[in-house]
Amino acid sequence: MLNRVILMGRLVADPELRQTTSGISVATFRIAVDRNYQAKGATEKQADFIPCVAWRQTAEFISRYFAKGRMIALEGSLQSRNYEDKTGQKRTAYEVIVDQAYFADSKPAGGAQTDRSGIPFPTEPPHFEEPQRGNSLSVGDFGSFEEVDTDDGDLPF
Repeated sequence: MLNRVILMGRLVADPELRQTTSGISVATFRIAVDRNYQAKGATEKQADFIPCVAWRQTAEFISRYFAKGRMIALEGSLQSRNYEDKTGQKRTAYEVIVDQAYFADSKPAGGAQTDRSGIPFPTEPPHFEEPQRGNSLSVGDFGSFEEVDTDDGDLPF
């Protein structure tokens, strides 16, 4: 079975970070995701407002680096739960359980270089040098390496 959700949208409000009684971090937030089409006669794009829940380090990351209006890309799964409202009506809630979250826009406007708690933003993504052409990879000692003759068409295994 497959239950995978990939979304990109803007946070409707600042994420709410809480701790469970056992000390596990949980962040709840909603994102607005624009629809790919516009209703006939409508002047504004329509959006869906999707509730999301993140746990542990993902929750802490989101609550630290994302705020209302920031663009976020996320991966997770869709989960439903049943509950009874104040009037006794049975209801079903759907929410995305976030596994991974990614920055989907540039740093906040105004040159802000810190997150909401004053901790500096990560400067840039890690830089990996491309291997230069002509360089070879050396792995172990091939002194006892022996070439196998396959002229007869038979494979040696």
